[in-house]
Amino acid sequence: MKSDRAETIALLALAHITAREDLLHRFLADSGLDGSGLRVSVADPAMLGGVLDFILADDARVLDFAAEAGLAPEEPLRARLTLSGDLVEGRGMMQ
Repeated sequence: MKSDRAETIALLALAHITAREDLLHRFLADSGLDGSGLRVSVADPAMLGGVLDFILADDARVLDFAAEAGLAPEEPLRARLTLSGDLVEGRGMMQ
């Protein structure tokens, strides 16, 4: 997966989270961010990775997000691995 695709998936995940008040509150509590901190850090690759980590922490979240975004359920994990540098297009265990 290319890094721009991984970032797009992470931003879709963030939109998914922010559209659901219960998920947003849980994400903010888990991350230690507040609304303004979230807006400031949206372009930070580490924060985008954290967004995907939050989604990936619960199978139901993964399935809900993937269905809403029109993604295969394994794509959020591939995006997370790409953002962390653990998955390079054409290399790695998952392609």
